[in-house]
Amino acid sequence: MPQWDAQDYHGSSGAQQKWARELLPKLRLAGHERLLDIGCGDGKVTAELAAHLPDGSVLGIDNSAEMIGFAQAHFPPARFPNLRFQIADAARLDFDAEFDVVFSNACLHWVRDHRPVLAGIARSLRPAGRVLLQMGGRGNAADILTLVEPMIAGAEWGGWFRGFQFPYGFHGPDEYRGWLEAAGFRRHRVELIPKDMTQAGRDALCGWIRTTWLPYTQRVPEARRRAFVEELADRYLAEHPPAGDGLVHVGMVRLEVEAERD
Repeated sequence: MPQWDAQDYHGSSGAQQKWARELLPKLRLAGHERLLDIGCGDGKVTAELAAHLPDGSVLGIDNSAEMIGFAQAHFPPARFPNLRFQIADAARLDFDAEFDVVFSNACLHWVRDHRPVLAGIARSLRPAGRVLLQMGGRGNAADILTLVEPMIAGAEWGGWFRGFQFPYGFHGPDEYRGWLEAAGFRRHRVELIPKDMTQAGRDALCGWIRTTWLPYTQRVPEARRRAFVEELADRYLAEHPPAGDGLVHVGMVRLEVEAERD
C-alpha cells in the first residue's frame, strides 16, 4: 500500500480540491444529511462538506493512517463538531444503512475492482440514499502514462519495476453501469468527463507527480526518487511545454457517477 506524505499532499493537491468544489452543487445538500466521504485524504474537502451540513454530520474515511492523522489534527472536533475521521478500506465498508449520501472524489481509481466498493456503499446507504463519485476514468493521464512506460522498462529504472502491474482502476461507463445495477442502484448517470489539469510550472508538476504517482515513485529507492520524478516531469515538459502564462496543462479524464439506492 502506498505510504502517503500527508503534509506534502496537502500542499500539492489543488487540482483535486478544485474538482471536488465543482461537485458540491451536484450533491444538492439540504443541510441535515449524514454523509460519508470515501478517500478523504488530508480532510480539507471533508471539512468543506461539513460546513454545508450545519444540522447533519460527515464521516471521512481513508485507508492511510498518515492521512487520517493529519485530518484529525487539522480539523479537530472542537472546531468541527459535526465532523470525524477514521481509518477504513473502501473495498471493505462495514456500515449498515447509516448514511443519506456517499461522496468520493479523486480516490476510487486506487481500487482496481469496484464491485465490492459499490456493494459496500449500497449497504452503507439508507433507503433512497444517494451517491456521487468522481475518479480517474478510462484514458486518464494518458500522456503521462505514455511517457512513464518506457522509463520503467529502460535500463536506468527497469530493475525496480520487475513484476510491476498497472495499479489503477480507470474504468468506463459500460462496465460501471452493470456494476451499479448489480449492487442495487437505479436512476444512475455515468459519464467520462475530460478535464484540463493545470500546474504552475515545473516545480508544481513535480509536486503532483511526487505526491500522487506513489505506486511508481515508491518502487524507486528514496535516494533516487527525486531524479525519477524530475525525469518524468522533464519528459512531459519536452512534449507539452508550458503555455504563455507559465501553466502546464495535463489532459485528464474523470469518471463521474450519480446514483440512488433502491
